Amino acid sequence: MVEDPDLALTREVSLNPDHAALLLIDVQNFSAKREGAEFKDLSDAEFNETYGWFFDQLESRVVPKMQALQSGCRTAGVEVLYTTIESLTKDGRDRSLDYKITGFNVPRGSWDGKVIEELAPGDDEIVLPKSSSSVFVSTHIDYILRNLGVKQLVLSGLITDQCVESAIRDACDLGYLVTQVTDACLTYSMERHENSLSTIKGYCRQVTTQQILDELAEHG
Repeated sequence: MVEDPDLALTREVSLNPDHAALLLIDVQNFSAKREGAEFKDLSDAEFNETYGWFFDQLESRVVPKMQALQSGCRTAGVEVLYTTIESLTKDGRDRSLDYKITGFNVPRGSWDGKVIEELAPGDDEIVLPKSSSSVFVSTHIDYILRNLGVKQLVLSGLITDQCVESAIRDACDLGYLVTQVTDACLTYSMERHENSLSTIKGYCRQVTTQQILDELAEHG
């Protein structure tokens, strides 16, 4: 199996920890906790009807997969990075027009802008606040990844058909080999999740959490 992505014109390249990074997208209090600003004003009935399935899947299945990825990557020496939706200002005047129209404003320094406790970043891991769907548009992540020597980018997070999909497309266009961890991403319905996976598969390698862990174990 080819180990150096420079030697292969294919997306199907197993991870080499020496030049790989894991990016966990928007798994934060705002969008992954019942008390988060995206949901807190909903009645229990409204919340359960619209987001009950999402939170059941997130808590019972997806966050544990993310924790396994985080742990496996840390053990293998793979850089772990995080994005959060968070404005650079308290009133959100720096947000993208799309976020202003949508009504998203996570004020700088707020609880909503923090990665959930279950996936708390280490004290030397990088967290990038972003104010657009794609982390590659509203942060310097490309510059950071290149400084870190990253060529293979593993993506996990929320929401599959929004911010995750945007990051995949931009990362591919910028020359990274992208791996999407299909069972460590989530959106608001299984139909939307499956549609997104089908739509984006031409841009990236799609694997499960266990497949990533197995690849990392081969280098252990």
